[in-house]
Amino acid sequence: MAKSSNVFDMERLLQYVDFMKENDLTEIDLEQDGQKVRLSRGGIVQPIAAAPAPAAPAAPAAEAPADDDSEHIVTINSPMVGTFYASGKPDAPPFVKVGDSVGKDTTVCIVEAMKVFNEIQAEVSGKIVAVLVNDQDPVDFGKPMFKVDTRG
Repeated sequence: MAKSSNVFDMERLLQYVDFMKENDLTEIDLEQDGQKVRLSRGGIVQPIAAAPAPAAPAAPAAEAPADDDSEHIVTINSPMVGTFYASGKPDAPPFVKVGDSVGKDTTVCIVEAMKVFNEIQAEVSGKIVAVLVNDQDPVDFGKPMFKVDTRG
């Protein structure tokens, strides 16, 4: 019996997952006959209720002057591949901006991955000193999105 050439066959998908593990890949996109599938691994998916609609182009990301004492500066990195959203709705203010104080549970942005909108928490306490990503920019796993001064 001939093997299936369908990239969406379950046995074939499991082979792709093994390939991703062996080569330390976090995401792969497949397409065949107009059908598409994206396989991702790593990151935590936390769906939220409202999906942001497309917005007008955003202004460049704001960045505060760098502090010479960088041992107190940490970055908040993207936990997944996706699209960065600074706010929950196009007409809403950003979750955080330069100068805002954040706690570990403060939502700093949304990263959309595979039509799931994931609220990203700061996971650190301090003051936002730089926003490194523009609204609706693509982000990769581990990409720095914010700089936080942990001294508050």
